Amino acid sequence: MTIGVLFVCTANICRSPMAEGVFRTLAQRAGLEAAFRIASAGTTSGHAGEAPTPAAVAAAARRGYDISAQRSRPLSKEDIAAADYVLAMDRSHMADLRWMAPRDKAECLQMFTKFGPMPGILDVQDPYGGTQQDYERALDLIEAGCKGLLAALTQEAKATIAR
Repeated sequence: MTIGVLFVCTANICRSPMAEGVFRTLAQRAGLEAAFRIASAGTTSGHAGEAPTPAAVAAAARRGYDISAQRSRPLSKEDIAAADYVLAMDRSHMADLRWMAPRDKAECLQMFTKFGPMPGILDVQDPYGGTQQDYERALDLIEAGCKGLLAALTQEAKATIAR
C-alpha cells in the first residue's frame, strides 16, 4: 500500500505543481518514490488541462525540478478520499477542502506549512501574476515544507517499501 500525498492550490498551475515536483524529486533522491502516490489539484477548474505557468516551470527548473509535463486538474472528492495527506497551500484551500472532504477524511486535511520550519507563516502566497521573485519566494517555502514532509513520512515510507 502506498502513501497518497495530494497538494492543493487554487488553479493547480503554480504552487501545487511546484510542490508535487519538489516532493517527487526529493522522494526519488531518497530512494522512497515507490512508497508514494504523489499528485496535485486545484480548487477551481478555470485552467484545467493547462501546463504550469512559465514562471513556475522556470523557477522549478532552476532548482532541478521538472514540472513541465504536469497539467492542471480540478480537485475531486475522489482525490481527497484516495489520499492519506491532503495539503492545503493556504487557508482558503483548507476551507474548500473541509467543505468537500468526506467526514472520515477530516484528519487527512492539513496545512502544507505545518511541515516546514516557517514560524508564523500559515500560507504559501500565490505568485500568479507576480514577479519571478514572487515565484522564488513561494518555492523557498515549498522546498522547506517538502523537506519537512519527507522527514515526517520517511519511517512510514520505509515500512511501506519493506512490505
